Amino acid sequence: MRVFLLGGAGGMGQGVARDLIKQEPIRNVALGDLYPDPERLSPKLRNSEKATLVKMDVNDHSGMVNAFKEVDVVINCAGPFYKTAVPVARAAVEARVNYIDICDDYEGTEILFNSDIDKMAKDASITVLTGMGSDPGTNNVLVKWYADRLDQVEEIYLYWVVAIAELSGAAWDHSLHMTLGEIPQYINGELVHVEGGTDVVAEEFLDPLGTCHVRYVGHPQPLTIPRYIKGVKNVIIKGALIPLWVDELIKEQKDTGFLSKEPKEINGTTIIPYDVTLKLWEKIPEGRDKGPQASGLKVIVKGERDGKKVTYTADMVGRMAPGTGIPASIAALMMNEGSVTEKGVVAPEGCIDPDKFLGAFLKRGARIHQTEKISSMFEI
Repeated sequence: MRVFLLGGAGGMGQGVARDLIKQEPIRNVALGDLYPDPERLSPKLRNSEKATLVKMDVNDHSGMVNAFKEVDVVINCAGPFYKTAVPVARAAVEARVNYIDICDDYEGTEILFNSDIDKMAKDASITVLTGMGSDPGTNNVLVKWYADRLDQVEEIYLYWVVAIAELSGAAWDHSLHMTLGEIPQYINGELVHVEGGTDVVAEEFLDPLGTCHVRYVGHPQPLTIPRYIKGVKNVIIKGALIPLWVDELIKEQKDTGFLSKEPKEINGTTIIPYDVTLKLWEKIPEGRDKGPQASGLKVIVKGERDGKKVTYTADMVGRMAPGTGIPASIAALMMNEGSVTEKGVVAPEGCIDPDKFLGAFLKRGARIHQTEKISSMFEI
């Protein structure tokens, strides 16, 4: 099995690659990156005979197509995905090779499902699996696992937390962008758009995260989950960057125009405030509390079974790179063995067998803390 891993020298790409090179079916993982410096790679990848580092630009369509024709699956970890998901998927479809990404921007997901890419992929009999990371990704599969145990799913709440000690590179672009403008949520059986970064609530996460303040963010699940979990009334996605000062500063920057993407002229020079602020975030955290080296997920699924109200809750905590990379690696291996049969554009909850995925995930050391609460009238 040959894999082309775009963004392969980045943190999330290396998280995928480190798992892939351990697997017997893998012959080669081409780590495609705009900056293919071997010093960026972890020693395990730098010294692996299965990993090769190559230069690749997501703006080079023909270069991607030619490279993708030589492999069995393309995995896109080159963010931010509101810029990269569509062009890389299009190149994979043209090369007639299966595609996986860890896209966490709703705009890219929306275009993939509603453009000609879906038809092209179906005509080519290939799969375009989008959002196969941590959030989206693992939590989508957990939602499907719980939904399969209910007669009716009513509400789904997805919460995530990332400490900025884990952030670097394109992740900062996503972190700022996801709170801008009107973003999708699925409320009362309808897709609606709400102001990003609003409706802050406190949620409890596993140690060392504790109480975190999550808010509306622009992730894909409100667009994808209702496609596959029929009858659900609410699909709410909220997230947080910690420590708390980070989200508070981002809100202030948003409110004062520092995250505007409208050009401004200053002393005869035209600038984009967003670009300047994004660059400054490379330095802003220096000397400040960056939080623990940890990220967390919480999945809440509410519904009915045998006439009783049931609530499932799943909690996870761990490092962001393996937490994001391992799900994509597992999905690629499932694709190779023929376990993913859907063609065209699809989300994890629409094509990944939850039992197979979670079995592989737990074998890799993942830990999921779950509870089941059943409510009913008193019975004799």
